[in-house]
Amino acid sequence: MIDLELPTGPVAEALFDPSGPDAADPDGAGVELPLTVLGDLVRLSRHEAAGVLRRYAEEGPHWFDAVIEMVELRDPSLAIGLDRLVAARCDDAELDDLVSGPSNPVIDVWADRQPRLAAAVDRRRSVIRRRRASGVPAERPVRSEDELLALARSGADGAVAAIFELGRRRAPGLLDLAEEVLPQRRDSRWGGVVRRALGEYGPEALPRARAWVMARGGCADMGLRILARHGTRQDIPLLMRELEDALGRREWGEAAGPIEGLGRLRAGEAVPLLKNAWTESTYAHLRPRVLTALTRTAPHTAESFTFEGLWDCEEGVREIAARTAPLTPESRVRLQRLHHDTAEEPGVRATAAARLVG
Repeated sequence: MIDLELPTGPVAEALFDPSGPDAADPDGAGVELPLTVLGDLVRLSRHEAAGVLRRYAEEGPHWFDAVIEMVELRDPSLAIGLDRLVAARCDDAELDDLVSGPSNPVIDVWADRQPRLAAAVDRRRSVIRRRRASGVPAERPVRSEDELLALARSGADGAVAAIFELGRRRAPGLLDLAEEVLPQRRDSRWGGVVRRALGEYGPEALPRARAWVMARGGCADMGLRILARHGTRQDIPLLMRELEDALGRREWGEAAGPIEGLGRLRAGEAVPLLKNAWTESTYAHLRPRVLTALTRTAPHTAESFTFEGLWDCEEGVREIAARTAPLTPESRVRLQRLHHDTAEEPGVRATAAARLVG
């Protein structure tokens, strides 16, 4: 579990200490945990941790691992300027590895600015188009699934690309590999690569995902992510159980996945839990998810929450509220103020303006 109040200073000192993890392990395994912790802190709305990640990407010996962590945050605003560093330092094979995962907004923005990154993205898309043409591969795979798994387990050159290829094929073997890697190396670079590759999977991974969540072992968080994205109504009780448990332990970060899944499934039976999450959580990253889930599961009940959200301190909440709050004389006044407030976020201002003219 990541402490919401964990200071970034000691993590930064450990990363940049000449006698720290780089010196102890020149292969880079020692920096995997602090880099992952920094990434998790950013996801918990601790954006100062992104500055430490950026600095290590620019100055650290194992800078590529920090770049991968920045990409996995999926926030282009945090990675502005790193495209120049990546284009200057990476060869074509490394760029191909970097763009091999599922579509990512950071990579998309970088590709617009850097021709070599754009070429790597084009190569990836070309391969995908060929393989999807007529529903069959356009060319025989270079390696079989067993060969790819062996390469992935070896950790040798090409192991990352092998993992992503298994993900693109949605190969059952990658689910087995996840059960080997995630319980032991969840907070490592390899754990991150496996999780990215599993992002390619859809409903075919649900049986394994359900088993992972039920077991509450090292794969449980990945299983919960799959259920949130692809689960069916039969998964509502499991998602509710996980949400109730997270709320009971006040682990707000762990509540995000179940809330997204319950909202996607429009699970009306989860409304009391969602209202509880809205009332009790102070986690800024969670509130937009809760409000979205409430508007999907119980639109009428959500009206009071969306109206309240027009004054929320979190910009994501204000934007959702501006789009969905009931139009009353009071809410119209608030929408006008949001629209004309030059200090307000552009997305909120635009949404308020569109609502007023709609």
